[in-house]
Amino acid sequence: MKWHNRIVTVLGTGYSPFAPGTAGSTVGIGMLFITNWLFNDLGFEQPAVLFFNLALIVGVLFLGTYSIKKVHTIWEHDASKIVIDEVVGVWIAAFALPLRWEYYLAALVLFRFFDIVKPLFIRRIDAMKGHWSVMLDDVVAGVYASIVLQCILFFNLF
Repeated sequence: MKWHNRIVTVLGTGYSPFAPGTAGSTVGIGMLFITNWLFNDLGFEQPAVLFFNLALIVGVLFLGTYSIKKVHTIWEHDASKIVIDEVVGVWIAAFALPLRWEYYLAALVLFRFFDIVKPLFIRRIDAMKGHWSVMLDDVVAGVYASIVLQCILFFNLF
């Protein structure tokens, strides 16, 4: 159970006394930016970096959801200290962005906006009472943020 606790709280980030979801999202975007920067610095081609990012997102999505299921046996549904879903969501928001800190910051801000406001179907997913719903509302928020960012980049609005 200790490992599941560490996974869902992202090594304790979820215990932040102030805005644990934002803390988890910030750690997540920082981890992705540093990882992508290192891959870029080591000379990896963009398709390899994208493949790694996709594998990371999918892997943590399933591992995180499994760990959420395990901690739900002792914690309340979607406890605020569960922040692995924010990490996956913000990684989706930043997927395939150029490696500039401004874009990653925009991904963080837009993801948090969609995660907090919960427009369209996000609120309906969030209201469900399963371990998958904890993860999927943030996945959808990340997809919405990614769509907005990709449109901004496509139309050169940033």
